[in-house]
Amino acid sequence: MKALTVDVRESTGRILCCTIFRPGGKKLLAKGHILSDEDVRLLETEGMAEVWVTALDEGEIGEDEAVMQVATAIGCGSLEIRPAAGGRANLVATRDCCVLIDDELLKQINCTASIVIATLANFSFAQAGQRVATIKSTPFAVAAPELEAVISILRERGPILQARPLQDPQAAVLYSDPVAGDRARQLFENVMRQRLERFGTSSNFVLSALEEESAVVRALQHLVRAKPSVILVASTTAPAGPEDVIGRAMLRIGCHLERFLAPVEPGSLLLMGYKDEIPIVSAPGCFRSAKTNVVDLILPALLARYRISGWEIACLGHGGLLT
Repeated sequence: MKALTVDVRESTGRILCCTIFRPGGKKLLAKGHILSDEDVRLLETEGMAEVWVTALDEGEIGEDEAVMQVATAIGCGSLEIRPAAGGRANLVATRDCCVLIDDELLKQINCTASIVIATLANFSFAQAGQRVATIKSTPFAVAAPELEAVISILRERGPILQARPLQDPQAAVLYSDPVAGDRARQLFENVMRQRLERFGTSSNFVLSALEEESAVVRALQHLVRAKPSVILVASTTAPAGPEDVIGRAMLRIGCHLERFLAPVEPGSLLLMGYKDEIPIVSAPGCFRSAKTNVVDLILPALLARYRISGWEIACLGHGGLLT
């Protein structure tokens, strides 16, 4: 790739090296723009005789084409690609979704010399129309072998990003208290409503129960039969782990306890299990306040019916200090 100054009338098909502004600061043509016959006439009208352009060498791919090739390979799900000026392409959510990121693959691609990708954080909630990723290339051109290497990695190991739609998300809530379940509901229902509304849903199924093992078992069994996306247990107590009432009740209904303890604050006493494919989440203290906590980190994925593993909970430690 080489840059040179040429007569405006000879610049058709060339790539503009710098942004051109009208007097007064209004942008006329952006850097990286491929000049057309119409652009040439416009430049002549503006009194420009010469422009600074670049010419691609053999074996180079223009920046716009390069980022579009990468954009088509990095994602799947409810996404659309929107080209942007300056060797960029944006991925935009077409539906409310949870964004899932392969962090290790993203790091590998971002270590290349020619292409970088910025995304939302893993498990992020994205609304329809929201940008979830941007791909940017080196200015003007990418060496064809480097682009081919990136595309090859993506085809072999991709995608980097999944936009998993929240299809009819349904949350079930169990309020529990050692004295009276309704007490927990009175304390937490307003905060629970605020939390679920952030993700475009509400509590579709609600029960209150005395925090006693048999009562909690009966309530969980009833909620499981409704087949919600997730069951949230909002308890006024702070259990010490799976040996306490909530954990024992989860085991009695046949839950697989996926994870106890999360490297997140607030929310370190998270207990998460699965009854078949339905996640049940107990997060002591997390329903007293609408401030961001571990429930907000994992809820988008659970509402999208993605099965979060204990390993993925363990990976939340980087950035897990929320306050």
